[in-house]
Amino acid sequence: MGRGAGGSAFLPRESLGDLIRSLQERGYMVVGPTVRGETVLLRPLDGVGALPRGKKDVQGPGHYRLHESGEDLFFQCTGSPDSPKRSFFPPRQPLFRFHTEAEGFAYDETGLEAPRLALVGVRACDVAAVLIQDRVFGASPDLAVSRCEADRYYGQARRGAFLVAVNCTEPGATCFCASMETGPCAREGFDLAMTELRSGFVVESGSQAGEELLGELPVLPVSPAEQELADLKLQRACEHMGRRLETEGLVEMLDRTIEHPRWDQVARRCLSCGNCTLVCPTCFCSTASEASGLETGSFARDLSWESCYTHEFSYLTTGPHRNTIRGRYRHWLRHKLGTWWEQFGTSGCVGCGRCITWCPVGIDITEEAAALRLGEGKAEPRAGSSF
Repeated sequence: MGRGAGGSAFLPRESLGDLIRSLQERGYMVVGPTVRGETVLLRPLDGVGALPRGKKDVQGPGHYRLHESGEDLFFQCTGSPDSPKRSFFPPRQPLFRFHTEAEGFAYDETGLEAPRLALVGVRACDVAAVLIQDRVFGASPDLAVSRCEADRYYGQARRGAFLVAVNCTEPGATCFCASMETGPCAREGFDLAMTELRSGFVVESGSQAGEELLGELPVLPVSPAEQELADLKLQRACEHMGRRLETEGLVEMLDRTIEHPRWDQVARRCLSCGNCTLVCPTCFCSTASEASGLETGSFARDLSWESCYTHEFSYLTTGPHRNTIRGRYRHWLRHKLGTWWEQFGTSGCVGCGRCITWCPVGIDITEEAAALRLGEGKAEPRAGSSF
């Protein structure tokens, strides 16, 4: 056993279970990709047998299918509709509970307690998304650009989390992480990062906790051939992205094309369903809802995911501020690719391609941005409201 050059080590394929067991013995709830029906989702793992071994997903605009790959690999599937967002920012969580007593109200609950999570098989783009949400929810050390209130559950879950990233060696047809500089190789924010080969994994530690865990696993030195193969796989993945997004001058271009007729064209296709926001690993909108039980004398307030595509999302005293699909799609795309920079000091897109895959009508954010850039200067002023 030992460590190779550059801080890397080689974990044999048959020892992957040791990694999961070691995390469980440290008190972590281990979450990773597993097959549920015809989809790969991030769910608690009881062992290496729950991973989607030999499975591969085929994705395209509005298309997702899971197939047998014919290869004995654990992490061939790329982006699923799930992301680490679900673990750190649950779709629904209780804020508090009250009940009535003879002399007034009494607390029952004050919210969920976050488990100690270890996420295994997190893609590089999703690690980048976690770092973006750290800024959104006030868990980032660089809080100067964050304007949102810190979220207690998110901060608690993140402080105790352990991230095992898996570098992408075969990107999906809707992936464009290379354009966003978030992949296919994880750069930061992970405890361990693995590149899968047929015989095992080239593993790199990214934190003290990762270094300690790696030192207890049955790892071997990385051979020059293994390191070269891992590097070649990552280089090939970078050169064979399914999509590309030109980011040079993107923010300024979106400002100049705010009245472009392309927004009308995409609005005629968009269903305003909100799928793109629900599967996005960085979208953070939420809403609070209340429920009371007259018979039991109880009262509850819950926090749940919301989407800027819903008609009521921008509701003010006189009605929704963005009352057209055109206005809602434009707001989402411009926020994701443009105004996120002003708000959080980074792009809100990591190039995972989920919004393309899980859009029922296959709207492609890279195609829309390219069309706006190509047709720049052809826009004509619109009469009336721009919303």
